[in-house]
Amino acid sequence: MRTQVGIVGAGPAGLMLSHLLHLAGIESVVLENRSRDYIESRIRAGLIEQWASDLLVEIGVGARMQREGMFHNGVYFGFGGALHYINFRELVGKGVTIYGQQEVVKDLIDRRLADGGQILFEAADVSVHDFAGKSPKIRFRHEGRDQELSCDFIGGCDGFHGICRPSIPANVLTAYDREYPFGWVGVLSESPPPEDELIYAYHDRGFALYTMRSPTLARLYLQCAPDDDIENWPDARIWQELHARLAGTRPLAEGAMLQKGITAMRSFVVEPMQYGRLFLAGDSAHIQPPTGAKGMNLALADVMVLSRAIAEFYRAGRTELLERYSATCLRRVWRAQRFSWWMTQLFHLDPSHNAFDRKRQLAELDYVTSSEAAKRSLAENYAGLPVEI
Repeated sequence: MRTQVGIVGAGPAGLMLSHLLHLAGIESVVLENRSRDYIESRIRAGLIEQWASDLLVEIGVGARMQREGMFHNGVYFGFGGALHYINFRELVGKGVTIYGQQEVVKDLIDRRLADGGQILFEAADVSVHDFAGKSPKIRFRHEGRDQELSCDFIGGCDGFHGICRPSIPANVLTAYDREYPFGWVGVLSESPPPEDELIYAYHDRGFALYTMRSPTLARLYLQCAPDDDIENWPDARIWQELHARLAGTRPLAEGAMLQKGITAMRSFVVEPMQYGRLFLAGDSAHIQPPTGAKGMNLALADVMVLSRAIAEFYRAGRTELLERYSATCLRRVWRAQRFSWWMTQLFHLDPSHNAFDRKRQLAELDYVTSSEAAKRSLAENYAGLPVEI
């Protein structure tokens, strides 16, 4: 097989890269080790920054999001028994959209297949080769046959546990890693969310987040120990903690829990995000705690930069944008890491905290919700910084 760009991974990064390349007249093949049904039903968070929702509409894959997405103008910060509203739309003229990551994946798959794109699901034993030179190859097994895909570039969009990043020589990469001393219990409940906007709650029992997937489905999170077991969190205990950490500021309806699990919190960045003609994008290069809601947005920003660099190569034979890919992306990545860390330390109770730390957190929350400058900074980062190409 032969194509211009081989893409490993059919998550938002890989599918968006393939679609953007198609719009530029560049061929690609996407390899995915899971089935189509699996990746379309895999529930993931879905908060989309303003620029990203605008992009989905602009490139023809945002119609369903416009119909079904939940558009938000701001967030509530809860502390001291009260809610404090921060209106992003008034502060910076932007908002955010709640639309599940799996829904973005469905829309992109539908569009790629309608446009004649190649997505090979259930591709096993995928490996990348010869990417240090000008003739990279991807080897894999599909429908019972060993195959090889020759290409000019490889997009490594296969996530944190994928094969692309470990294929780069270890002495080339520098990893920056931080594990946090807490995790989240996350539940999907068949009940209306307590507010139309998200609520980030600081409480002496721990952090809580009240968000949604639809007007009748609440997505709710509670701070817990990173090594906790979901068996320690029966439904009754979860509801008790959710009520307590909301502190009576809004009524909280209870419903059947359709899903629950525990997620550890981690920050990770690898530099550089490229080696030869292999380019990492999305979670294969960086992950961040979900407190700042940056995961999918960073992945889309990465491939927007990469697609334009590849297009410039084929259009004019120029490699400057390709050579700057890592530096361009990492500037935004580290800004997002800083914001995600800041949101995380602002709301969570660290086991090492003492009374001073808690007073400091409350003072910072008070400042953020009362200072116009602080609210504007929060709004600018949360709703999404511009993508630099």
